[in-house]
Amino acid sequence: MKLKNIFKYSMFAFLAMSLGACTNNTDAEKIFDKTPVERIDAQKSELRTALLSSEFGWKAVYFTDDTQLGGFTHLFKFAADGKVQMASDFNADTKTYESQFDVVLGSTVSVVFTTFNRIHLLSDSNNFPTAALRGKGYLGDFQFLYYGQQANGDILFKSNRLVRDVRFVKATAQDWADLPKNTVSQQNLIGNSSSPLFRLLETNDGTTTKKYSFSVSQASRYSISTALDGSGDVIRTGVAYTPTGITVSPAVVVAGQKLTDFTYNDTDKSFTATGTGGVTASIKFSNEPLSLTDDYKLLLPGSGNNVYGYIYTITKGEAANSQLFLTLLNDSEQAAGAMLTRVQLWFNNADGSNYIEYRFGNASGATIARRYHYFTLTADATKKTVTFTPGVWKSTATAAAPAIAAPSFLKTLDDQFMNPQGLYFAKTPVSGYSAYTFTSTSTPFRMVAYSFQ
Repeated sequence: MKLKNIFKYSMFAFLAMSLGACTNNTDAEKIFDKTPVERIDAQKSELRTALLSSEFGWKAVYFTDDTQLGGFTHLFKFAADGKVQMASDFNADTKTYESQFDVVLGSTVSVVFTTFNRIHLLSDSNNFPTAALRGKGYLGDFQFLYYGQQANGDILFKSNRLVRDVRFVKATAQDWADLPKNTVSQQNLIGNSSSPLFRLLETNDGTTTKKYSFSVSQASRYSISTALDGSGDVIRTGVAYTPTGITVSPAVVVAGQKLTDFTYNDTDKSFTATGTGGVTASIKFSNEPLSLTDDYKLLLPGSGNNVYGYIYTITKGEAANSQLFLTLLNDSEQAAGAMLTRVQLWFNNADGSNYIEYRFGNASGATIARRYHYFTLTADATKKTVTFTPGVWKSTATAAAPAIAAPSFLKTLDDQFMNPQGLYFAKTPVSGYSAYTFTSTSTPFRMVAYSFQ
């Protein structure tokens, strides 16, 4: 190619690039027609306008971490003066409280609740539901990062701490009126001291029924269901309460269908989620054990010195503890005027004895007193139960220690262990350690015990 032609084509290319650059610059100018500060201010204004736009405020069912915790319903009513009315079902106190909020810039534009209110109960590190969450609380946030609005008006956020999706949906007047019903649903699921002790999750894929043992922690709102067919299948899900039942996250999956909303039936005390084609999942109470094991043999003579105990810093929050046990535990503490830090059962000690150690402590955790109730043990191989026959009480676990009068403040709790109709003893699924349950054969009493073996 001649030099003049090369020059000519180069000029055409240069002009084309220049024109293209002008076009791109024009587009860029359209995109960046506002300064960064102006864009941030516009987004803050957008969020503030959205928060104020709903007549009855907003509802959020906040699952802080559904791998170990359930969900908590919060209602918010924002005002232009920076105040917010708030209520939640964190506990039985569902009254509305006022505090302050702001729309600020962090890693992105966010709403932050600047003074204490119900939402802060989930972020208090001293308020933890399980031993695994000691110093972490309920892993909650009081600042939520704004990610826009959907066509239906829902406001989308992500939590700042664990970066989980949080959705604000427009609340109704009925939502505020019905919030106390969530605590009724909780009581229906947890049961009371007279409710049948054994609970079952039953799934149906349209043709086949599968059964799981079911337990839910009142403190953490987390449930564990273990298949009874020996498959080792376990369903773990967080629970949130609604006026008509519960909702769960993650969903219970049956035949490929995700079931999340369970409705309470007051007639048979069940909670049922319904899919299509006959697919269902139901939570039910049972008066009979769902399965029997040979775990009781671990307590028999010849099995070695085994120790199992309730430890308030470890086992108290476990779902398998029954309401009757927790009630009697509290009653004993009130009567004694001290915290019952351990209820520890010792089997096959060096001198051949068995006893229950009741250990009391103060607020700092220091032990201030112990009481020991000696017993003898018999087993029923057919019923797979053990029965404790009461013996003497002592204040020191030595052969030479004198007997003492039975402590009146421990009677109702101790009577459950000394039930002449016996106890079931079985391994129970927990996270982070090995545990067993002592369960009455005739009352709704069950205690989770840490295994020291």
